[in-house]
Formats: sequence, structure tokens, C-alpha cells
Amino acid sequence: MTVTANRGARFTVDASPETLRRTTLGTLAPGTRLNLERALRMGDRLGGHLVQGHVDGVGRLEAIRPDGDWLAYRFRAPRPLAPYLIEKGSIAVDGVSLTVFACRGPSFTVALIPHTLAATTLREQRPGDRVNLEADVLLKHIASLLRARTPETMRR
Repeated sequence: MTVTANRGARFTVDASPETLRRTTLGTLAPGTRLNLERALRMGDRLGGHLVQGHVDGVGRLEAIRPDGDWLAYRFRAPRPLAPYLIEKGSIAVDGVSLTVFACRGPSFTVALIPHTLAATTLREQRPGDRVNLEADVLLKHIASLLRARTPETMRR
């Protein structure tokens, strides 16, 4: 989203009706903490997953379980996102780009390292909470190209 006013740690954005329908943004109270990251500039070094900040759907946190020094978070995505959930693939949860380590249908699990827990709002989430999800942009483009293929376009 584009910041339209900035007052120190507080800022204002304009949200379209489409954004409010597709995300949890419309249910947030003023002052709610968010995960923010500046957009990558063309020419910058890329060190992570390719995500755009476009929410594909709202999911739910199903469970949190300890796994050594890490925490495993299991989420349920809306069914249309299930094809984009693959082991070792990426997904953004509330703007935090993570690696999927297990998936089954529309449910997937990610491991949160201590740094991620300390630096993001994910540590504040509890089972049942709604989260914004963004699937891997490359998988979305590949799926779109495959859907567009017809016997006629394959002969060209």
C-alpha cells in the first residue's frame, strides 16, 4: 500500500473497497501493529522470496506447536490457494515471507525462527486468528500460463 501521510511511527494509507473485501485490513483497530517492509528497488540485491504484497486470500491460524527453539505454525488457506502450497515453496503470512515445510490440501505449516518471532507480529497470533495470505508469484504466473494453453496455442 502507498503511505499517504506520515507522522513518525504512525501513517495513513488509502484502502480500496476491493482491499477491504479481500484482506483483514478492514477489521483492524487503529494502532494495530503491522509487518512492514519497504519495496525492493530495481537493481537491489534479491535475498529471499518473491512476494509482491498483494493478498490472495484470508486464512486462519489452526495451531502452534513448539519444535526445538522454533515454533511450527499451521494455517488453513482458502481452497483456491491450495494448488500454490508446496513443500519448500514460499508464502507470505501477514506480509512475512516464509517457507512452507509441510502441506496437505489447504493446510500448510511453517517454522518460525526466534528472529522472525522477535521481528514480526506473528508472535501475537493465536489459533483461530485470521491472517492475510499471498501465494508465490512465480507459481501464480506458471498456473496462469498453463490455464491459457489450448490445443491450438500448443501447435504454434
